[in-house]
Amino acid sequence: MHSEPVASRSAEHRDSRESRNGSTPHLDAVSLAIIQQLQEDGRRPYAAIGKAVGLSEAAVRQRVQKLLDQGVMQIVAVTDPLTVGFRRQAMVGINVEGDVESIAEALTDMAEVEYVVMTAGSYDILAEIVCEDDDHLLDVINKRIRALPGVRSTESFVYLKLKKQTYMWGTR
Repeated sequence: MHSEPVASRSAEHRDSRESRNGSTPHLDAVSLAIIQQLQEDGRRPYAAIGKAVGLSEAAVRQRVQKLLDQGVMQIVAVTDPLTVGFRRQAMVGINVEGDVESIAEALTDMAEVEYVVMTAGSYDILAEIVCEDDDHLLDVINKRIRALPGVRSTESFVYLKLKKQTYMWGTR
């Protein structure tokens, strides 16, 4: 886990490959290099990034703002849930009857749900949940997720230990 800000995928409720205007943004080698610099250290000064990628500080600032505006990345502080009081994490597989998108949208409104993806295969939706403890997890799954109209079944995968979590996939 990282304690400093890093460039990250957009958490907005849209296809992560599309910009805010619905088109796929073009990322040239310089933009990818800027993203990589921010993934290494989200607080790296624009002047240092500019030196590394061959642009002025002002040009880097403009490029970063454009990447943020297009929804290509966010600069956020990523915390270790255990160190901030969230002792239980789980991935929940959800099977749905009817409209999968409405269930996915309802899940995105729950504060405990950190990640929602509609899938093909054994589950219609996978949702990552971060909770304070087992009682909190039970409450979220039993009283909130299973109570959503259209949820047919759930299967929970409780995290015992997190071995790897990175956000470096954005430029490979």
